[in-house]
Amino acid sequence: MSHTPSLRIALSCSLLVVAAGAGAAGCGGPDGHPLSARPYDAARQVTFDGFAEGREAALDKPLAVSVKDGGTRITDVTAVDEAGHHLAGRLSADGGRWRSTGPLAAGARYTVRVATENGEGAPGVRTLTFRTAPARNLLAVEFGPEAGEYGVGQPLTAKLSAPVTDRAGRTAVERALRVRSTPSVTGAWHWVNDKELHFRPKEYWPAGAEVTLTSNLAGLPVGSGLYGTATDPLKLTIGDRVEAVADAAGHYMTVRRNGEVINTIPVTTGKPGFSTRNGVKVVLEKQYFVRMRSTTVGIAAGSSESYDLPVYYATRVTWSGEYVHAAPWSVGSQGAANVSHGCVGMSTGNAAWFYETVQRGDIVRVVNSAGEEMSPFGNGFGDWNLPWEKWRQGSAVLAGTRDGATPADDARLRPGL
Repeated sequence: MSHTPSLRIALSCSLLVVAAGAGAAGCGGPDGHPLSARPYDAARQVTFDGFAEGREAALDKPLAVSVKDGGTRITDVTAVDEAGHHLAGRLSADGGRWRSTGPLAAGARYTVRVATENGEGAPGVRTLTFRTAPARNLLAVEFGPEAGEYGVGQPLTAKLSAPVTDRAGRTAVERALRVRSTPSVTGAWHWVNDKELHFRPKEYWPAGAEVTLTSNLAGLPVGSGLYGTATDPLKLTIGDRVEAVADAAGHYMTVRRNGEVINTIPVTTGKPGFSTRNGVKVVLEKQYFVRMRSTTVGIAAGSSESYDLPVYYATRVTWSGEYVHAAPWSVGSQGAANVSHGCVGMSTGNAAWFYETVQRGDIVRVVNSAGEEMSPFGNGFGDWNLPWEKWRQGSAVLAGTRDGATPADDARLRPGL
């Protein structure tokens, strides 16, 4: 049997490999395309208008880059500060000039890289670093609550040191505040007033979630001459889903943990004229002992409705003075009638159990009361009494949009992704 054909095939393959190798070597050689060459220093061909290395740049002037002669054109410009913020800009059609279109961050160090191409197509590059002037008018942000573990109803808060009134400024603030949740949630910011905004999920936080709030506002312009300052991150852990529902007409409170009923407690709520507010409230704090005086809620001392009582196991749900607390003086009415001045009263033993069971951020909801509705803001955290669509309309970013209508909307609504 002859082996000559196989030998010829092997030789042919070897020649092809050698030819391919020679061709590959030729592409990288001195006779290759100009774009494959190492970029030359384009310092002589590029000028920065009004900006100089090592000097502070004014905040009210755009960054501008130009070529010195018609034989060179700019192909790309990137300007990034040390926080990773990219400065937006626009390149002229002929490649002769680039100009920033976004505002410069205050007190920031920028690195600018300009890519060029000469008349023969050879690439050039020039890099410049500069600092911007510090801001005179600063906007500080204070995050809340303090770090720790909270219940599923706890909103996040951001309090500003100066008012932000226009939508552009509010949008800048919102986009700089980042909420990350594991697992992820659908959520949004809502402006309570010109100096405060709250973040809450569409539904309660998932039990066991890890939540982090950060700010990228440092140095960024907010409008009206204000520039943001740095804020330390805030981390929260969400505990079990604990919900207490007080039925003012049935005179009982049902407490659930993660959907399972763990206690049913006879209670008394506000009597006529002092009816307990309906709606969702969030546990604000717990106090083992509180001295409750009627004068603090506008009831005159010595009147028929006045009181001055030592109260134990007091779980606060409004700043105006609604508590879930021990009321041993009304045990005979608990489970049968409403006789309090607005608080949810129960026996000392039940109040002690409730006090030990709940934590800040847990939910207390009152139903079937003759009282008014809990206000969303100003008297504790009534945020959950605002329907989701109305909550979204309080966001400078999402107002006027449909829930999940755009990629940008979806990114804001799912901050954990």
